Amino acid sequence: MDNHRNRQFNIQVLFVLSTVILVGKALHLQLLDSTFQQKASTAAVEPYTKYPSRGLIYGRHHKLLVANNPMYDLLVTYSQVDKNIDTAKFCKLLGITKEDFVKNLEKNWKSGRFSKSVPYVFLSKIPARTFTTFRESLHEFPGFEEQLRNAREYPEPVAAHLLGYIREVNQKEVTEQEELYAPGDYIGASGLEKAYEEELRGTKGINFILKSNFGRKVGAYKNGEQDIAAVSGADLVTTIDRDLQAYAEKLLHNKRGCIVAIEPQTGGVLAMVSTPTYDPNLLTITNNKRGATYDTLQKDPNKPLFNRAMMAQYPPGSTMKPVLALIGMQLGTWSLDRGVPCSGGYFSGGQRLTGCHHHAYCGDVTTAIQHSCNAYFVSVFRSIVDKYGFYSPQRGMDSLNHYLDAFGFGHKLGVDFPGEQRGNYPTSKYFNEWYKEDRWNSVWIRSLGIGQGEYLATNLQLANAAAAIGNRGWYYTPHIVKRFESRRIQVPEKYRDKHYTGINTRFFGPVIDGMERVTIAGTARASFIPDIPICGKTGTAENNKGEDHSIFFCFAPKVNPKIAIAVYLENSGFGGTYAAPISSLLIEKYLKKSIRSEARKALEKRMLNADLIAKAPKP
Repeated sequence: MDNHRNRQFNIQVLFVLSTVILVGKALHLQLLDSTFQQKASTAAVEPYTKYPSRGLIYGRHHKLLVANNPMYDLLVTYSQVDKNIDTAKFCKLLGITKEDFVKNLEKNWKSGRFSKSVPYVFLSKIPARTFTTFRESLHEFPGFEEQLRNAREYPEPVAAHLLGYIREVNQKEVTEQEELYAPGDYIGASGLEKAYEEELRGTKGINFILKSNFGRKVGAYKNGEQDIAAVSGADLVTTIDRDLQAYAEKLLHNKRGCIVAIEPQTGGVLAMVSTPTYDPNLLTITNNKRGATYDTLQKDPNKPLFNRAMMAQYPPGSTMKPVLALIGMQLGTWSLDRGVPCSGGYFSGGQRLTGCHHHAYCGDVTTAIQHSCNAYFVSVFRSIVDKYGFYSPQRGMDSLNHYLDAFGFGHKLGVDFPGEQRGNYPTSKYFNEWYKEDRWNSVWIRSLGIGQGEYLATNLQLANAAAAIGNRGWYYTPHIVKRFESRRIQVPEKYRDKHYTGINTRFFGPVIDGMERVTIAGTARASFIPDIPICGKTGTAENNKGEDHSIFFCFAPKVNPKIAIAVYLENSGFGGTYAAPISSLLIEKYLKKSIRSEARKALEKRMLNADLIAKAPKP
């Protein structure tokens, strides 16, 4: 009897203890454990993209060229939108119409691209000022949420071609690089934005958000432990001198042409100008008229979207003469003190085949460069091509082209910038095919001796050649990147490798002396600056569609040059009229920080006011 009672008591105790444990566990799960509460009320975990800031772009001396301008995308989850929303207030705050509201909200739900319970972009590219006002009332519009993005802005309206712009990715880019881009993402479309897209774009992050059965946010999944932080793009410091760039653009206002300035000792590009140009702020993502603006620029007959500094291929004209003199002396076909008579041109068989302006007798290379004698340099050219005999010009032409190649002509230099063209020098194979036989000779192609004929060069190549001469025979590959603020990204090694022209340094002295005389008492006297020895060469490229092109390349000072410049102006006549004076103003501004004398200021005013587009033939 006692055993039966004890067993019954023990069973009762067990039931009581079990009940207490179960009640306690339920109490813990429902009232104390927030994780269970979240799981019980959560239907899904949604990933939200977190966009990184795009890397900033600076000039030398850390002057800002490209900044980020915060903007917003407004996301909407259709199933959460209050059907009684105050659409009038909503639309007024965002500056849209009720028709826009309906169009942006309603989607083709059967397409599979959209879901009523998954957020999608309702309105994109909302300026920060507009969204700040809207955000104050955001709580009144359930179902809508913000997403921060970044657009580009330009503190100074300069260097449009150089800096480039960004745009939305297209479907091909999304398909080919789906691990990097999704519809609506931005990508560098031109200029430095395109060249350094990989470094500038950064890495997107992900926030995992718990969503309720009704699609509402509950909170961060696992307190954000599995979130992936966005990594901002690397800031890019360039070699560009912002003040020099801005001044060069002013000087080229109302002109068709280009300027490239290089630091000879490093190969860094100090300025790169192409005109006509445009304000880079016109093509920012936040500009609602961006499409129409781009269409207008694209249809402009003066081609303001075309980067003449890198993409235009021009006849180099007489700027080739110092290079030919160096090659002739190196090959031993020409001597420093050899003279050539000039009676208004180059004569052969009693006929004048190439004209020339009247000048003093050129008894040596230095004087010939000073006066830019066509007869002299046709003779230099012919001596090179005829090195192995008048009837064997192929080997001579190949020897000439070997050195032209070493100077950077006829091929891409490899600048860190998209769209660079290669220029051209004709080969012996080309002439064999052109004349349908191998009996051509140096007389037939004599125009190459004055930089005409089949020669083509980019303005970048001309500036680089000036730097190579100023360095007495070597150059660095021109480049625009100086460094990245992120230490994990290094500037490519190729921009620190010297390239040698193969010309003996002893030949550069007399050529450089002649280039200095060009500005003292030669074809560019208007460019003379008493305390800055400028060494340069004018060029006038023939143009059968209108007035000739004006060219000048130079470096300064004469010893250990700090800057090399090439200026190419379309339809502006003799090289000493505009291209050379503009170069000298840029040099004085760069080296002395101002234009100092009254005479020089008068020259500056004349260059600034010159409108060469108005009088030039339509392109």
